[in-house]
Amino acid sequence: MRKEKEHMKIVIVGHVDHGKSTLIGRLFYDTDSIQEEKIAEVREACKTLGKEMEFAYLMDHLQEEREQGVTIDTTQTFFKTDKRHYVIIDAPGHKEFIKNMITGASQAEAAILIVDADEGVQEQTKRHAYILGMLGLKQVIAVLNKMDLREFDKERFEEVKAELLKFLSSISIVPSHVIPISAKLGENVAKKSGKMKWYSGPTILSALDSFSVKESSPDKPLRFPVQGVFKVENKRILMGRVESGTVSEGDEITFLPSGKTAKVKSVEEFMEERHSASAGESTGITIDQPYFIERGEVAFSGRKPAVAQEFSASVFWMSPRAFALGERLAFRCATQEAGCEVKKIERKINSSTLETIGENASELKENEVGEIVLRTDKPVVLENFSEIPELGRFVLVRGENVSAGGTVSGLERLDSKRQ
Repeated sequence: MRKEKEHMKIVIVGHVDHGKSTLIGRLFYDTDSIQEEKIAEVREACKTLGKEMEFAYLMDHLQEEREQGVTIDTTQTFFKTDKRHYVIIDAPGHKEFIKNMITGASQAEAAILIVDADEGVQEQTKRHAYILGMLGLKQVIAVLNKMDLREFDKERFEEVKAELLKFLSSISIVPSHVIPISAKLGENVAKKSGKMKWYSGPTILSALDSFSVKESSPDKPLRFPVQGVFKVENKRILMGRVESGTVSEGDEITFLPSGKTAKVKSVEEFMEERHSASAGESTGITIDQPYFIERGEVAFSGRKPAVAQEFSASVFWMSPRAFALGERLAFRCATQEAGCEVKKIERKINSSTLETIGENASELKENEVGEIVLRTDKPVVLENFSEIPELGRFVLVRGENVSAGGTVSGLERLDSKRQ
């Protein structure tokens, strides 16, 4: 049986107009990942407009199809190399990016940070880089695009590279490579550039291929947030996604925050016989006790996670409407939801300059980062983001809108009496 190629999820971020769409179009084109008739249509359209081939138009063409619900997935696009398939997570802006990343809807394993070599590092470049750091993305490539506008000048590359690396080091991001490119001309995208022979590093594709696909974490303690409960014939099946560890028939597990303990009777999957499921897999389980278990409970084995109501966190405020201390919000983490209140904004930070712009603050404005103390109305099951990210990231919701994304940094455990 031929082994299926592995997939890696990547995200491409950067300041508007620094060439993201052109780079994505070029990646599709250079890897033969887009149908020839689509390329011909775009080439003809460019010719009619008296333009050279615009690779960004490939993305526009795909966007039209998305809007019409045709052909391709609405949130993800693909290209491939000899080594693996790549899934590009759609991140049209920093709000959408952090919302998708924090909610876990699309967890990137690597990132490309794109900077216009002509314009240099901009405010949105810094903000996007800050978010990459906040979300713990370690596999990062920085690309300095539009080198053709600077006649492939090495000195300009070194100048912008130094500025970018200085900022990235201040937020503990060390890019694996900084690559000079021209996405429009395909220089150093899939093939080595003949115009920048002074650069001896990898192309974008070879740099991506050097990254490792995120290993699932079966060796970590089990964390299984219950998403829903379904009755099938005489079975009561607890459905969810194994966020870390492995769940197997016969395992003794405990549900939090209720504290109920049971044994796993079976691991259920439609049309398939299973005896275990590991991190990253969505599955169902049945247990040997007639407990009422509901959505939001988290099954665990091994090290016990924290059951907390008050904890420290970093949040990125995304809503144009400022947040005022004392305002009620909804807290969502994995399948858990609770009302909450921000007890304290210990410090707030400008996400572009990284300067502290207030201590013991009373509000957070759009694009500001807050180091806060949060209290939920009921106990929730959490991990520090650095340990098990899947239970260490959350969103804050105002009304129907996700207004902030955050990561857990410090936990106050409830004592046994309060559990």
